[in-house]
Amino acid sequence: MSRPRIVIVGAGFAGYRTARTLSRMTRGRAHITLLNPTDYFLYLPLLPQVAAGVLEPRRVTVSLSDTLPNVRLVLGEADRIDLDDRTLRYTGPEGEGGTLAYDRLVLAAGSVNKLLPIPGVAEHAHGFRGLPEALYLRDHVTRQVELAAAADDPEECAARCTFVVVGAGYTGTEVAAHGQMFTDAQVRKHPLRRGMRPRWMLLDVAPRVLPEMDEKLSATADRVLRERGVDVRMGTSVKEATHDGVVLTDGEFVQTRTLVWCVGVRPDPLVESLGLPMEKGRLLVDPHLQVPGRPELFACGDVAAVPDLEKPGSYTPMTAQHAWRHGKVAAENVAASLGLGGARKPYRHRDLGFVVDLGGAKAAANPLGVPLSGVPAGAVTRGYHLAAMPGNRVRVAADWLLDAVLPRQAVQLGLVRSWSVPLDTSSPELARVPGGPERRQEASARSGPGAAIEADTRDGGTGTGPDRGRADDEPAKGQPGSGAAAGPPAGSGPAQLRRFESETAKGRPDEGAPGDRPGSGSAVLRRFESEAAKGRPDEGAPGDRPGSGSAVLRRFESEAAKGRPDEGAPGDRPGSGSAVLRRSESEAAKGRPDAGPTGNRPGGDPAEPLEPLEPAKGQPGGEPAKNQPGGEPAKNQPGGEPARNQPEPAPPPPDTGAAPGPVKRTDAPDDSAKGDS
Repeated sequence: MSRPRIVIVGAGFAGYRTARTLSRMTRGRAHITLLNPTDYFLYLPLLPQVAAGVLEPRRVTVSLSDTLPNVRLVLGEADRIDLDDRTLRYTGPEGEGGTLAYDRLVLAAGSVNKLLPIPGVAEHAHGFRGLPEALYLRDHVTRQVELAAAADDPEECAARCTFVVVGAGYTGTEVAAHGQMFTDAQVRKHPLRRGMRPRWMLLDVAPRVLPEMDEKLSATADRVLRERGVDVRMGTSVKEATHDGVVLTDGEFVQTRTLVWCVGVRPDPLVESLGLPMEKGRLLVDPHLQVPGRPELFACGDVAAVPDLEKPGSYTPMTAQHAWRHGKVAAENVAASLGLGGARKPYRHRDLGFVVDLGGAKAAANPLGVPLSGVPAGAVTRGYHLAAMPGNRVRVAADWLLDAVLPRQAVQLGLVRSWSVPLDTSSPELARVPGGPERRQEASARSGPGAAIEADTRDGGTGTGPDRGRADDEPAKGQPGSGAAAGPPAGSGPAQLRRFESETAKGRPDEGAPGDRPGSGSAVLRRFESEAAKGRPDEGAPGDRPGSGSAVLRRFESEAAKGRPDEGAPGDRPGSGSAVLRRSESEAAKGRPDAGPTGNRPGGDPAEPLEPLEPAKGQPGGEPAKNQPGGEPAKNQPGGEPARNQPEPAPPPPDTGAAPGPVKRTDAPDDSAKGDS
């Protein structure tokens, strides 16, 4: 008899606990497969200490392979689930696809950042849900303090030393508390000019800090933050974000280069594609964590709306404590459904209290309902984390001891760039890499299913802030120079013109490359030819960016008709649109080919060269023509024989490009999801 197949999606608190419990219960009597984007379990509650330099990144990660015996780990992200066929399709880390068949499926995909319909949020804010975001924040804060110390302008110094945290829940409160200590330690060793001090702001529309906790604990946290120098503003949100700062709801404009978005979380959008009953973005399950009408399907953690039997009519909140307990009950019920365990059990819980680490020896805690503050709360908080971690306890304790006796190392490694950790991502646990596969990023639009609603603005913490877009700093996401990729989008810059010339020389229009976006690159040139054939100029497509695609060609025609070259528009990126055409004319007049853009944009990483394209006739490297299409080239012309006593033109460097900015996306926030897992 074949062993049953169990597939678990996600290795967060719920998924990891499910896999570990099933491994112990089945003891090899079932095939257990764990699908996860990373090979580690991340202990999220200690992530603020990673950003503040207290703990090294690997301390808060636990190897899945080492701690889950008899569990097969598959690296990848779930794309589509066929409930009738009982199969799951996924995409691996290098873009390869795969399929997993199952007899029991446990959905524990977790949660992602919650976005709100505030102008500038997606472009100028960063979340705090994954290890890459914590590493980026650590480098970014260090860099801003160092740049502020070297700045001559007092306003620039103040802006770089202002850090805005939106959301006064568990995560936001801990980030602000640890961040203030981290930056204060930096300026003690290297004081800022004019005696300035780093300023941390904590914003939330809620009436008090930590609204989920007891009022005594909330008051303790508020007092510690204010004594430390954090600017706590309750009942205040952000109205708009720009490159220079944020506009608050009270009308004040705050100059800053940093925003940390901690307004809450929402369930992973994977569950929305199942077409099953939902509750505010979460999959409805019964008290046994089983989806009604689907005996083979279980869900737990942040993606599951689990009835709270202690509070009839409500659902358990999206916290790490509940997710950890969900995992154990889900595993026991999955085993029972396969005849590998005892009877099924409903999920019931007893509140053990909450702990909030405020940095140093300060904390707020209420273990078993007993409110604590100060050193006792700090001891209880760290003891709880050591007991709850499934590994690395000795290393974490050693880092805490070293932090107490030694100064922190304030250095920026530059391993994570701004554009690689966009806020609007469905994979906060993964840093975006040049040319890497994307998951469901493009699946949701701002107006599509699950888009943010006005109620979220009223109910959840809101706000945005500028992040980058300055000289000597990383560029803002989605702006020119926001990083590098394996090459520019298909059909952009000189590569676009070269392919266009090549295809035209062959007597056929440019068909573009597979995956070209409508209205960009090759598709633009194809439409331009079509429109020109009809005797009218290309009007472009709605939403075309100035200086790109149809708008470039339209302006080029207009300028050419005036007898002067296209000068481009202010802000045109080097090597794109008008700048490309202008350089092409200039280079042709000098008797040498278009060299293409350098590809090393301000603030970005060096890009990889593009694959060589088929040269057009009459172009360097192509079949020569005779002064006319198909003829022998003239001397001193590109592709022709050089004139006597004239040096041969240097070969053009390979084309390069910058990485695209993040995909704009806003998904359905969960009004009730104020807790941070």
